[in-house]
Amino acid sequence: MLSIEILGVQTPNAPTVVLSSGLGGLAHFWEPQLDALVSDYRVVVYDHLGMGASPAVLPEDYSITDMAYELAQALDSLSITRYHIIGHALGGLIALELAKRFPQTVQSMILINAWAAPNAHTARCFSVRKKILTLIGPAAYVEAQSLFLYSPDWIAVNETRLIAEDARALRHFPNPDNVLKRIDALLRFDARDYLHQIHVPVLLIANRDDHLIPWHCSQQLYDALPDSTLEMVEHGGHASSISEAPHINALLKTHLKSHQQSTHPVEIESH
Repeated sequence: MLSIEILGVQTPNAPTVVLSSGLGGLAHFWEPQLDALVSDYRVVVYDHLGMGASPAVLPEDYSITDMAYELAQALDSLSITRYHIIGHALGGLIALELAKRFPQTVQSMILINAWAAPNAHTARCFSVRKKILTLIGPAAYVEAQSLFLYSPDWIAVNETRLIAEDARALRHFPNPDNVLKRIDALLRFDARDYLHQIHVPVLLIANRDDHLIPWHCSQQLYDALPDSTLEMVEHGGHASSISEAPHINALLKTHLKSHQQSTHPVEIESH
């Protein structure tokens, strides 16, 4: 069962924003966005299954589709039937699956440094991360994580903060097998066959200095998604929602405001 927290505006008819984090799968990833959103929206944050406060042993064939169904079922149990979703990296893949399988529920999407299918650079990065976790262990995995998430200049001036974050991450490190299964799931993900069928408004945010997901992955999404806009951010690395929070938050708010009045369900073409 997913650990979910509902923040901000609590009225049943309030516009709802669901935040889905990346590989780490934790709700606290979105702390830099909360102040910008909670005054105007009902904000849903959650720990992915098998991560943080949502303990589970994930199956061997775990997939992005499974993650999407888990979130859809949790939202339905809370009577949340229409929402915007903001997904970072793996969270963006979950958003795409939701738009494919439950189009009537997704009002709009914001995908931050996401992708449509595996690419050679990203696959190499995740192969290295898997080896670090299995051959060296969680402490080395956590320490290396910032190299994939942030730009060198940001790391240089935030070392004290990163040391504290690494210590917290290590204290609460999930079952390593769950991490490996989540990496395998994102590496198998391929949405290229159905992107043209998604007619949900989409804001794509990409960082030119992302060391994990090349910016052209967002360009490929932009080229395939019929109702999409691409915002290219020059700096911030993979986790720009943290390192460039004011700029990213402004983009989020502009998109949400422009689509908050959309109440008509969207449809996806049948296969």
